[in-house]
Amino acid sequence: MKLYLNGAPRYASEQIMMMLFPKDRPEVVETRPEGDFAEIEIRENKFHILAKSRIYKDGVLHFGVDFIDNHEDELESKRRLHQALKVSFYKAALGLLKKAPEWGAMTGIRPAKVAAKLINGGKTIDETDEILGKTYFVQPARRALAIKAAVEGIKIEKSMDKRDISLYVGIPFCASRCKYCSFVSHSIDKAQHLVAPYIDTLLDEMKTVGESVRASGLKIKSLYIGGGTPTALSTPDLKRVMEGISENFDLSHLIEYTVEAGRPDTADREKIEMIASLGATRISVNPQTMDNRVLSLMGRNHTAEDIVRMVGDIREVSHMLINMDVIAGLPGDTYEGFCDTMEKVIALNPDNITVHTLAIKKGSTLKAEMMALPETDEVEAMVDFARERVEEFGYAPYYLYRQKYMSGNLENVGYAKPDCESVYNVLIMEELQTIVSLGAGGVTKLVDRNDAEIVRIFNPKYPYEYNSAGEKFSDTAQRINEFYGR
Repeated sequence: MKLYLNGAPRYASEQIMMMLFPKDRPEVVETRPEGDFAEIEIRENKFHILAKSRIYKDGVLHFGVDFIDNHEDELESKRRLHQALKVSFYKAALGLLKKAPEWGAMTGIRPAKVAAKLINGGKTIDETDEILGKTYFVQPARRALAIKAAVEGIKIEKSMDKRDISLYVGIPFCASRCKYCSFVSHSIDKAQHLVAPYIDTLLDEMKTVGESVRASGLKIKSLYIGGGTPTALSTPDLKRVMEGISENFDLSHLIEYTVEAGRPDTADREKIEMIASLGATRISVNPQTMDNRVLSLMGRNHTAEDIVRMVGDIREVSHMLINMDVIAGLPGDTYEGFCDTMEKVIALNPDNITVHTLAIKKGSTLKAEMMALPETDEVEAMVDFARERVEEFGYAPYYLYRQKYMSGNLENVGYAKPDCESVYNVLIMEELQTIVSLGAGGVTKLVDRNDAEIVRIFNPKYPYEYNSAGEKFSDTAQRINEFYGR
């Protein structure tokens, strides 16, 4: 659809349009066109912001308007302008949608942040719920998710000291590439020649950055080894990485240590025992689906029976908490098939269950092949079934986030049994704490909780670039020192 911006900022306008009409990508034009198009108009003065949206479709005008007070603070004024813009477009779009969107006019990946800001500002839970409904038009079930996640985030934030941080170590290798994956990850069979130099470089980065973390008096509270699939490394290679972490960082303050072991074709009993013996307290097993047909279609070289075997192995050789991920909306899946997956996962009694909604990302095979997907209404029914079913078994939502190009513009939600919440997931998603990120594609976020400043430091994206980036690590270490030396 053509989009004419009449004083409106481009990014926010495209964002709300893509959320509400994901199959109709915006084409920004310089002059008001003929035929079908959308127009977003902004009028602003010292006291007020007026947003008008017009959508012309098949000769019919759909109109929406929002009017809010301006603010002296520049950032707050910009936030209010974007809010008015999105609400006006949402109101105009309602007449063209089959039903009101679950997240209303709220865009962005962190809905709980909005709820947390209201609660921290003195609003009660009921007042926060009312604002999310009346201001952003979020539907009741999603308001409840945002508020519960916000409350959990506030609780965890209050338990943390200003010099507490988290550590992420990225392993960008997998046994094979899943068709829905858009991460920087290489098939370990094809990229075996990169593994040894990658680990050498990773250990160099640990040494340099570890010295800076110690010198700055920082305490590591949570540690996450992710990817890719870290367990795609051989047992000796993964052991070398984990021992390198222990040698270069003080882990005496850790309250959580997670290792992604997403696929059973990469983690036998010996490897699981080694992971537990080196200090991991939490392990993530990610079936995505328990339907063997869908697993094969997605390029995953294991079966649902392998998942059951792996969970049994973990329980027999360790006391690690277990997280399991599933995805709603996979090609070839059905509502009945997804419900069966949820029942089988719940029966395995993991400590965490994370329910993702499929997002079609650039760079994924899924997008390139244009595979047929379940309808939006069916995906929403899957997600709702998962929420209702896990809550029946005592799991509660503790973090959530949204992504671009998600089916039905829904959400990803982490559910946990009491006192089994993943601290790292909350901290990184709500940006409550510094995350020092090592490895290819890593993005370190230095967070100042006093003024909400976030400084980002980017590592080279691909392993072959990362393997020759030694001087980069000294720059990261220096920036950590400078940030905490203030």
